[in-house]
Amino acid sequence: MPPAGTECTKGGQIMADVVPHAKLTHEGALKVLHAAIEKAKAMGVPQCITIVDDGGHLLAFTRMDGAKILSIDSSMKKAMTAASSRVPTGGVGAEVEIKLGLATKGKLTNLKGGVPIVVDGHVVGAIGVGSGTGEQDLEVAKAGIAALKGAKAW
Repeated sequence: MPPAGTECTKGGQIMADVVPHAKLTHEGALKVLHAAIEKAKAMGVPQCITIVDDGGHLLAFTRMDGAKILSIDSSMKKAMTAASSRVPTGGVGAEVEIKLGLATKGKLTNLKGGVPIVVDGHVVGAIGVGSGTGEQDLEVAKAGIAALKGAKAW
């Protein structure tokens, strides 16, 4: 793949079939995870925290001591939804949220606590947090993202 900012040519024509792609590394995912854990500890709210790449694939996860068991699934669904939709979860209207869940066989959710990780205008991953109230989950997610240099603050 050519370096960023360069173009490939073949027979004098510019090839636009391949583009450089920013990726969240496991080190970056762990930074986000650890910052989210610290925020949850400071709030006194044990959480399940999931970090995924831009395709919704797992990079990092923890279930803090005392976090709810079923929040394992909801934190993962929140992260996957935020990565897929490229916006924070919880903003879909009630008339669509059940349809969203049914159409994706439960893979996507409208629960608050999923936030995309955006760097230089590109979604590189997402965080999903579950086990507190929606507002607590969102606060922990935002704190996690804030640990990543250059990430968009929501």
